[in-house]
Amino acid sequence: MKKSKAILVLVATAILLGLLAFTTVVGFGPTGTGATRNIKTGLELSGGVSITYEAKGDEDPSSEEMQDTISKMQKRVENYSEEAQVYQEGSRRISIEIPGATDANAILEELGKPGSLYFIREKDSEGNYNYTWNGSSYMLLKDISEILEEGSVVLTGSDVKNAQGGSQQTQQTGAIDYLVSLELNDSGTEKFAQATGEAVESGETIGIYYDGQIISAPSVQSKIENGSAVINNMESVEAAQELASTIRIGSLKLELEEVSSKVVAAQLGVDAIRTSLIAGGIGLALVILFMLIVYRIPGLVAGISLLIYTGLELVMLNAFDLTLTLPGIAGIILSIGMAVDANVIIYARIQEEIAQGRGVHLAIKSGFKKALSAILDGNITTLIAAAVLGLMGTGSVKGFAMTLALGIVLSMFTALVVSRLIINALYAVGVKDEKWYGRKKERKAIDFLGKKKVFFILSLVLVLLAPVGMGIFSAKDGKALNYSLEFSGGTSTSVTFNEELSLEEIDNQVKPVVQEITGDANIQVQKVVGTTEATIKTRSLDQEEREALNQALVDNFQVDDSLITAENISSTMSSEMRQNAVIAVVAATICMLIYIWFRFKDIRFASSAVLALVHDVLVVLAFYALFRVSVGNAFIACMLTIVGYSINATIVIFDRIRENLQGTNKKKVDLKQVVNDSITQTLTRSIYTSLTTFIMIAVLYVVGVASIREFALPIMVGIVCGAYSSVCITGALWYVMKSRSQKKAEK
Repeated sequence: MKKSKAILVLVATAILLGLLAFTTVVGFGPTGTGATRNIKTGLELSGGVSITYEAKGDEDPSSEEMQDTISKMQKRVENYSEEAQVYQEGSRRISIEIPGATDANAILEELGKPGSLYFIREKDSEGNYNYTWNGSSYMLLKDISEILEEGSVVLTGSDVKNAQGGSQQTQQTGAIDYLVSLELNDSGTEKFAQATGEAVESGETIGIYYDGQIISAPSVQSKIENGSAVINNMESVEAAQELASTIRIGSLKLELEEVSSKVVAAQLGVDAIRTSLIAGGIGLALVILFMLIVYRIPGLVAGISLLIYTGLELVMLNAFDLTLTLPGIAGIILSIGMAVDANVIIYARIQEEIAQGRGVHLAIKSGFKKALSAILDGNITTLIAAAVLGLMGTGSVKGFAMTLALGIVLSMFTALVVSRLIINALYAVGVKDEKWYGRKKERKAIDFLGKKKVFFILSLVLVLLAPVGMGIFSAKDGKALNYSLEFSGGTSTSVTFNEELSLEEIDNQVKPVVQEITGDANIQVQKVVGTTEATIKTRSLDQEEREALNQALVDNFQVDDSLITAENISSTMSSEMRQNAVIAVVAATICMLIYIWFRFKDIRFASSAVLALVHDVLVVLAFYALFRVSVGNAFIACMLTIVGYSINATIVIFDRIRENLQGTNKKKVDLKQVVNDSITQTLTRSIYTSLTTFIMIAVLYVVGVASIREFALPIMVGIVCGAYSSVCITGALWYVMKSRSQKKAEK
């Protein structure tokens, strides 16, 4: 690189840093486009809209009907935010919480009014009309129960998968046509094909009945067999969207009516958010300082790359409209620590090359080249997992996957492009002395495989702690894990205070009173904006505990006892969402296994990596079980983070084993020596990456609020466990499998 070009690169880097700092802090235009304050945040950070529906009818709906309705509503509200929650309240109510929303009425209009939806033939089997046009609207000629009984209903709402309103331009005339696109499930596809075929022959329409009236009666142009239908010639795009909304909400099994809608405030105060951000800043500063001390000039480059990475991450969160929750903040701070990994791999390689006698310029070039495969394989493996989780997961799993994928892409870009440009530019302007880059010291190979039996026994004991601990607590109190509100449901207590309390007053005064009664720190309090009402969500309380809580609220805050009501609430993480999360994780693991098998051309590498992942997950699960750490939405994010983190560390070691095997006589090679050499050569990277990530999370644990600590503590355990399994277990597992296959081949 020429000196003039190098100066240009360094100036551009400084401008980029300044631009990112300005964008994240101030933003552009009157609304501050790009500023961090405009990032969509979850209920705990910014509040949102809470809507409660109740099932119509005198009898309580069945559990199956409630779960089916909750599941469908969950998928709908995820259009507003991937962190939206739907849960059951009492025996017949369903509550929806949508973070970031501020207009409850607008949400209600977009969701539509839940009611019965039917697609009805124009005539019954005897040729009598079911409905007719009276000049201004369609009129039903029979009672809906009679139409249902005689079999004139073509489809019910449960046959509809989705409906979207929009517009398209007619190719022949260029006119705009407003329409509704329908997507049917398998059962609906079959029934609709038969009904539309008959309607084409008879020239009849098919009426759409909703909540007591025929809202539309489109004519049928042809038999529809593929499960996709279009209702066109709507009067406006608004009318099309309204009809689509009505069809979507009408596909629910239950008829619902709105009970209440309100805007709720953030669950955490400004102090909680500020301390988390301060923790991130302190952690980032400590990591950059560590890199400077260890790697000198490359450490400075890593620090600049990390700052650019952080700025880009915040800007991209804004640009892609991702919802940021409190665990999301922890996830971003964690990803900053993980982004160090690629830089550590590169700079360790540069120091190795210098130690082998190469000049600095050649060492930089060779270091980036040799580190490329490990960085790509590690990050692509995790990216595959993120893609599968994003496609198959729901709720917090999908949100986590999107944030993870964004972080991976940005970390690879800053490490492989930004770092490379800056370090080459610094060399070109005169920073050429070897002392600024460091020389890796020769280290005698450590005999890790000689202690493999000890490591295997230790790991077996740690893994068995999970089922043993869960079994003990299951027998003791019926709860294998300390499930939180999100997993097990609880009690929702609504109370009207005499005056409006601030979030800080709720944190410092209300929550301690509630915790004293429940004995559990997992408490969620939501304020209703513009009122003195608040909703307190806790674990399930029996009648005695409810009475004690009511009395404590009366004694401490002089509230009116008659203004306190309580309802049981279901888990916000439904059984279907949990099942989807498990399926998504299993699918992601299989995809990672296939990719590692393909890249390393050895199933033993893939098998060892996956076994190590299972090991790490079970050890952290044992920590949750034995120390009774609350298992909520953060639990899923924690486990997924550990999976992504551990596989990255393992790939680096496997990449070095593969490199050391290349060019050797594979029949005579000493496999044990190769594995020990490879682990020893990458040991510095394993320690440094684990240490920098641990620093980020440790600062978060010390400075952060209680809910952040519940996320940070298991992550720290996972980091230590992941480092241990990568160094002590994965290479040993591969060696044992490889040795046995060689012995079989020799026999």
